[in-house]
Amino acid sequence: MRAGRVDCHGCAHYHVTWDERFPHGCRRMGFKSRLYPNEEVRRAMAGRDCRLFKESDKRPPPRPLTELG
Repeated sequence: MRAGRVDCHGCAHYHVTWDERFPHGCRRMGFKSRLYPNEEVRRAMAGRDCRLFKESDKRPPPRPLTELG
């Protein structure tokens, strides 16, 4: 992923669906997709990232490499 691009895994609205054909979903926009929701938005919005991105408080911050030993 390019720097500055929205990462759906860090969004509060992103969810993984049970549908094998459409495994990625956005609760805020109400759709499921084969691609990450931001990629669908970029296709529809002439390359612009999702404007409904909201940082998720569920995702723990990455641990420093020194702790991974």
